[in-house]
Amino acid sequence: MSKATTAALTTGSATAARLCVAALAATSAYLGFSAYDTANSAPRPAQPVTLQAREVPITSHTPAPAPGVIAVSAKAGAAGCDRTYLARSVVINPEPGTTVLYRWQLSRWSPRSKQWSAYLVDHSGFGGLKRTLTWEPRVADNPGWYRIELTVRSNGKTIKSDRFQVSC
Repeated sequence: MSKATTAALTTGSATAARLCVAALAATSAYLGFSAYDTANSAPRPAQPVTLQAREVPITSHTPAPAPGVIAVSAKAGAAGCDRTYLARSVVINPEPGTTVLYRWQLSRWSPRSKQWSAYLVDHSGFGGLKRTLTWEPRVADNPGWYRIELTVRSNGKTIKSDRFQVSC
């Protein structure tokens, strides 16, 4: 064998040996980290947790109004001329197997035309015998006289609340 061939084989063998040692080191490092991770993943002992809750009493409970009546109240927390109202009424379905469709309407009195006009409208429905309906219309920056109307499609009747004044 010539000196050049011997040098090439020696250099190649040394490189192969280094690569083999590097591969073994990487494999052992991976296995070491894997074993360490597995040891850390053991479940920790359970610690008791105490949950606390406090009871908040209902400060004002208003019973459901009678069927055919709309009860209106201002919701607390309104500031300035931005107010939300709670309208409630009870509707009885004459045919419990069908759906009752209804429409809420917030009407505003116009001093100029001397009549009520629609300000806000909402449609919905329900199935069943009887339901207490609620609606929360909001009046923002528009003082005046208002009333809430509820029209039930099954009987075509419209019931109206007493008028109320929004002032800033």
